[in-house]
Amino acid sequence: MSATTPSPERGRVLAVTGTSTDVGKTVATAALAAAVCANSAVAVCKPVQTGVAPGEPGDLAEVARLAGEVTTVESYRYPEPLAPDTAARRAGMPLADPDVIVRAVDDLAAKHDLTLVEGAGGVLVRLGESATILDVAAATLAPGTNDGVVIVVAPGLGALNHAELTVNAVRARGLRPAGLVIGWWPPDPDLAMRCNRSDLPRITGVPVIGVLPAGAAALDPARFRRTAPTWFDPDWLAGSLTNHPASLAGTS
Repeated sequence: MSATTPSPERGRVLAVTGTSTDVGKTVATAALAAAVCANSAVAVCKPVQTGVAPGEPGDLAEVARLAGEVTTVESYRYPEPLAPDTAARRAGMPLADPDVIVRAVDDLAAKHDLTLVEGAGGVLVRLGESATILDVAAATLAPGTNDGVVIVVAPGLGALNHAELTVNAVRARGLRPAGLVIGWWPPDPDLAMRCNRSDLPRITGVPVIGVLPAGAAALDPARFRRTAPTWFDPDWLAGSLTNHPASLAGTS
């Protein structure tokens, strides 16, 4: 896999990863898409889906249900809810080919203002033989631009450690963390959650650019789309479709 060359005609690409499983990554991806797709062309790529049989709705179906008019592409699917490489081997199916995934993302980025690439589980989960979402990101996020990695985090105890480990892994690959999104925020957060909300940017050096309310996925899709923009930092959201050099983009 080789890195993508910046192009003025190419839309922005954001990889969306989580600090672990069940942190709200798919709903956060849908919210990001919904927040910008009213006036922009948005695509969502799911490189590898596990735990879903052929013909059954997966994460992309949920994204489309909540976000509305978005282009969706799924590259590989395995039936058991396991890490993708393990699921592929147990099913006797071909392992995900990272070059196939990279081509899919590049094709989408050439035709859309924003392409979101939703990983599987945490940042180091193997999508194929050895490739992770970081490998895909390194090959598809154009260097020197405002592309980056959005990290979805849980709000409670353990969030600081998991977030810092993930941010450090992203930076170790030479990639830019584009922001943290708290995947679900309860109506009555406990002390640890309230502290984490302010401690996360201090510990990681990455801003919290979005906070999704708990139960967001249960909202009527029309209401989800109307309110999704309010869950994100307005300044960050205003630059969500720009792909100028990162040195001019601040933390957006």
